[in-house]
Amino acid sequence: MSDSRLPEAVELSFGRHETFAPRFGWLHKAYMQVKHDSEIFHREDAPVLLGVGKNMVHSMRYWSKAFKLTQEHPHEDPAYRAHVASPTWRARWLLDEEGADPYLEDTGSLWLLHWWLLSSDSEAKCWVPSWYVIFNLAPRSRVTSAEMTSVITRHIHENFEEKDWPAGESISRDVECMVKMYALDQEFNPLSPGSFEDLLMSPFRELGLLEGQGKGKDRTWRFTSGSRSNLPAPVLAYACLDYASRFSMNGGSISLARLAEDPGSPGRAFRMREPELTKAIESLVSDHQDLQIVEALGQRSLVFSKAPLPLAWDILDAHYGRVRDREGFPTPQEWAKKYPGLDDNAPKRARKKQPQQIEVLDLIEENA
Repeated sequence: MSDSRLPEAVELSFGRHETFAPRFGWLHKAYMQVKHDSEIFHREDAPVLLGVGKNMVHSMRYWSKAFKLTQEHPHEDPAYRAHVASPTWRARWLLDEEGADPYLEDTGSLWLLHWWLLSSDSEAKCWVPSWYVIFNLAPRSRVTSAEMTSVITRHIHENFEEKDWPAGESISRDVECMVKMYALDQEFNPLSPGSFEDLLMSPFRELGLLEGQGKGKDRTWRFTSGSRSNLPAPVLAYACLDYASRFSMNGGSISLARLAEDPGSPGRAFRMREPELTKAIESLVSDHQDLQIVEALGQRSLVFSKAPLPLAWDILDAHYGRVRDREGFPTPQEWAKKYPGLDDNAPKRARKKQPQQIEVLDLIEENA
């Protein structure tokens, strides 16, 4: 068995993106619709309302959940078997018209979403296990798409029972989607109807995380590393404190080595080593009374004098102009009252079996 914490970190979800990487405008559009209609992804007119094809509706639903912008739950009517969606408070904070960055114009928002996508916390696990493996557990070397597929398959087989293993094609599609999502220098495939759009439409290419070399099946990919000039220090500090909150509920410290190298850490997600990560947050730390970088016994640590998660949000919110202080902005508690489905502890009504036809996508999710 592998010594990774993969089973605790991820949900086994493969190929649910319908081969589409998240595109410009999708997350905002999905949030604005879900905010008013929890059943939007199941409506017959969803393609019209969302302005995309039917398969893209499924993809938008998946990505909204994977980025932790929606949370799915049973409908209040037990006769309605498919899970419906509610927008999370963080989605309200980021994507509302009065939110931090509804149209994702700040590259820092893409880094933030990338962190939310890969992270696993008390609220939700990571819904993209293939992404998690490649960023957190795979060797930092140049690989072909086939080799990426092999690495993911090995980790899944080592950590989960055979009955839960996905089909090999599903993992291959994940790798293909990952390349579409991040690679700046993709190859245009004239035989693929959406290939040209994929080259243009993924905002996450702006992060510069993936570069290719060569052509065809022999083409290799390398996840870049180093300083990230377009990653704002407050976003990086948020991710560091968010990660630290997995281990400490109150003031404390975490070594910069762990922040850079631990599976699930910001250094892994952003492909930054300890010196680069340290340099990136030093200026912010020096100006913030609740943060310090200290060295003891040859090890440098980030010290925080307050509970790390609230402090993380204070730093992030300040970077975006203090969204939470704007008139009418709800607290997480107020938001949960508006959308009771977000409360995992809320009583669920018994659900009865119905003879009606249900999409395979929903049945798979119900039994996951």
